[in-house]
Amino acid sequence: MMTWPTQQGSFDLGNLTLQSGARLDSARLSWKTHGKLSPARDNVIVYPTSYGAQHPDLEWLIGPDKILDPTRWFIVIVDMFGNGLSSSPSDAADYPTLVTVHDNVQAQRRALAALFGIDQVACVYGWSMGALQAYHWAALFPGAVQRIVVNCGVARTAVHNQVFLRSLIATLEAAPQHIGNGRFSAEPQAAKRAFGRIYAGWALSQDFYRAGLHLAVGPAPNLGAPDLETFLKTDWEDRYAARSAANLYAQLRTWDAADISANGLYDGDLAAALRSIQARVLLMPGATDLYFRTADNAAELPFLACAELQPIPSIWGHRAGNPVGNPADAAFISQQVHALLAA
Repeated sequence: MMTWPTQQGSFDLGNLTLQSGARLDSARLSWKTHGKLSPARDNVIVYPTSYGAQHPDLEWLIGPDKILDPTRWFIVIVDMFGNGLSSSPSDAADYPTLVTVHDNVQAQRRALAALFGIDQVACVYGWSMGALQAYHWAALFPGAVQRIVVNCGVARTAVHNQVFLRSLIATLEAAPQHIGNGRFSAEPQAAKRAFGRIYAGWALSQDFYRAGLHLAVGPAPNLGAPDLETFLKTDWEDRYAARSAANLYAQLRTWDAADISANGLYDGDLAAALRSIQARVLLMPGATDLYFRTADNAAELPFLACAELQPIPSIWGHRAGNPVGNPADAAFISQQVHALLAA
């Protein structure tokens, strides 16, 4: 039971002109807060959502004895465009072809200023696509962000990661229900089942499967399935069957295009964008993550003024960064984040 204040709502952005020049009509951002904003407004943690996730999916790590403490911090979870709560293809027939991470973060900054008078952020904490947003916050608003946690994320989506993403895009496009440009005449259930099975091979490492951690008979903690087919169905097919294919498609496009330097500030110069970051940066990849690789963060590190690289020592692949039911990885993340927030 929560013993701290929460608020939630939706912020109307009006007709929003995007990076591409396209317009997102009647744009809105869904949000929820945990904790109390200090009089000085100096205790703000922005917590953007990850791929396919909505704010209730992220709340497991909020609590006085958890990774983000709402008795100390004012935690603002902002739902990404395309996640079904903020503006999304599932409820907007004219949703643009590409809404970038840049578009998301600019809208988030505007919402925080209008809703709460926030112009300085103590930390942006993000996992996966949330980490892409954390990196963008630091590069786009260098003087306004004190710290970022890049948990399983990068400054620019790697080519190998794009290969994965484009395989998922092609899987959705191959569905007979696909009518072009990421829109569907009906939900493509068979394509989404294939989508989930592809994802299962990327989100968890080879070592994870070798150890049998997808099975109930594997060493604890494990994901508890009686056999591989059940695991693929319950953990992956069912997960994506419940989501809108158009939303999944739109967020894949957002992820594929992520690049902190792809804007008028940096004109594609990634090194310049990294050098501009004034925030303290915690780079926390999963040691066995198959698409946000430790090597990618290590390549970014020399360009960052104040950063440390702390890989999560885990065989849980990408899911090491979102360790629901995985106490060892949760403890590692908590230790690193608490140290950053204390600095």
